Amino acid sequence: MAAHNELGFEGERIAVEFLKNKGYQIRQQNWRFQKAEIDIIAQKDDLIVIVEVKTRSSSDFGKPQEFVSGQKIKFLMRAAHNYLLSNKIDKEIRFDIIAVIKNSNEVNIEHLTDAFHLF
Repeated sequence: MAAHNELGFEGERIAVEFLKNKGYQIRQQNWRFQKAEIDIIAQKDDLIVIVEVKTRSSSDFGKPQEFVSGQKIKFLMRAAHNYLLSNKIDKEIRFDIIAVIKNSNEVNIEHLTDAFHLF
């Protein structure tokens, strides 16, 4: 497996533990719909939280969250809508980004709540 894929998987593992420690229930990981993949679908109380995880080894070229493109957001929104419909879920939804910087010296996590909105 390529090093960037391993870093991405490690970032998702870190994000899952972070969310669990904050009281979120993890409903799904790596849920796919067409061209989209939702990294984490979590729930806290009556709120469904769609989480995009971005992991980098440094912020030299920008913060991880800056790499969530408009096209990615569009795919995530479409996938989230399908997830709610196919699972007959009628709850409020929120889109978050968890930005992870992980290298041999540090692990930094930034949780951006309500990072973007459903159309």
